[in-house]
Amino acid sequence: MSEATTKEGQFIHRSKIWQIGFFSLNNAATNLYFFLLGLVSYYATGVAGLAVVVVSTILTALRIFDGITDPIIGFIIDRTNTRFGKFRPFMVLGNIILAVSTITMFMVTHHLPEGLRLVFFICMYAIHIIGYTFQAVCTRAAQTVLTNDPKQRPLFSAFDATFTTIIFVGGQVLLASYLVPKYGGEFSEALFTELVTYGVVTGAIFTIIAVIGIWKKDRLEYFGFAEKSVKTKFSEYWPVIKRNRPLQMLVIAASTDKLANSILRQPAVPVMFFGILIGNYALSGTIQMITILPTLLITYLGIGIARKAGMKRIFVYGTWAALLCFVGVLGLLMIMDPKTISLIDMGLNTFLFLALYGLGMGFAGLTGNMVIPMIADTSDYETHITGRYIPGMISTIFSFVDKLISSLATTIVGFLLASIGFKEVFPQVGEELTSSLLIMTLVFQFGFPMFGWVSSLLAMKFYELNGRRMVEIQDEIADVKKILVAKNQITLPDPE
Repeated sequence: MSEATTKEGQFIHRSKIWQIGFFSLNNAATNLYFFLLGLVSYYATGVAGLAVVVVSTILTALRIFDGITDPIIGFIIDRTNTRFGKFRPFMVLGNIILAVSTITMFMVTHHLPEGLRLVFFICMYAIHIIGYTFQAVCTRAAQTVLTNDPKQRPLFSAFDATFTTIIFVGGQVLLASYLVPKYGGEFSEALFTELVTYGVVTGAIFTIIAVIGIWKKDRLEYFGFAEKSVKTKFSEYWPVIKRNRPLQMLVIAASTDKLANSILRQPAVPVMFFGILIGNYALSGTIQMITILPTLLITYLGIGIARKAGMKRIFVYGTWAALLCFVGVLGLLMIMDPKTISLIDMGLNTFLFLALYGLGMGFAGLTGNMVIPMIADTSDYETHITGRYIPGMISTIFSFVDKLISSLATTIVGFLLASIGFKEVFPQVGEELTSSLLIMTLVFQFGFPMFGWVSSLLAMKFYELNGRRMVEIQDEIADVKKILVAKNQITLPDPE
């Protein structure tokens, strides 16, 4: 038996390729809001007039609140089964809450009396978090109903990688090459109004398409052991964490990577790296456009291998590759003048930087996009050892810890910048490159990503769900289903 072959496909259910592609837009919709809210510190300090350290502290506290809401909402999802399915109602409701709270936050806060702005901002952000959790949890939890075929499950990553790359790279290009120049180089009220409008409309379209994608799969017969699935109690969260070792290791690997990635996406970091160290902020968007092709090619190649060798192996290979590439970029910057990096006058320095940086970001994107289907593997592992179908609980345990750790990004950036003198405003394009600012730029751009990747490699040594193990798990689940079907205790759909 090969590592990606099951017992003649017994009780394997699959989705059409278009269904997987459509549903992946649910994650694209929440990623749009993740991008928008990544800029909220610039809005809060530059437009609403709140202090840097205060905003950083509040955003961290709210991110912790975000993590706390996850287990509650996951518990609710696991106990939900309506005529419209388990996941679709939360996807739609979540997107509506996201749209309303985001529009209100960015377009109303700065018009209020100064004494009310902070409280209003906190309330709107908290409501936004609830909407985000409603919709984002469904992306992870519904992986189990999309498909349980080890060969097909990695395909979600191909679509997700494509849409995620377009959103974050396209968003940065839109911001750096169009909106910032259009509004005089400032993060102004008008800039945020236009950007939020784009995000809200696009997010709604993505959500509608995602609902269509999951429509036929969001049914009871795809929920684990269907009618035999046992209702869970909120008190069972801790036992699940204790016994599910693969979930523990995936949480460590993914959350440390997420912390590093969140730091890289803090608006101040590309301003520092591209706008100050390299001296050309617009280059941040252009270079990200250039890295789209290698990122997608690496992801597609990696997913092709993962379908045969298992997702764990590719996650480890990709992590090593990203780490080595960033070591190479850092070494290159130590021996050259960063301001010689230019797309107008292409030299060896620019070529080497583009190659190493592009490959590094590409491999980092590959590992990041493998995480969501790997969460489904840990959910199937739980079903295998306990008989419980609790994808909501599993996905929110993951996101709870993930958010608690990644919530530190805003605070880390805010406090470290305050420690070198940026207490009232963040560094701006064209700022003088002092030695302290140089060190801080390198720490943000390279130090934290390397820490995340090393942590991931250590965690993956104890993660057992390789390709062969997942085939064994699906076979064992199929054996149980076969017995239950023979006893007429559950009904299952025909294999697709």
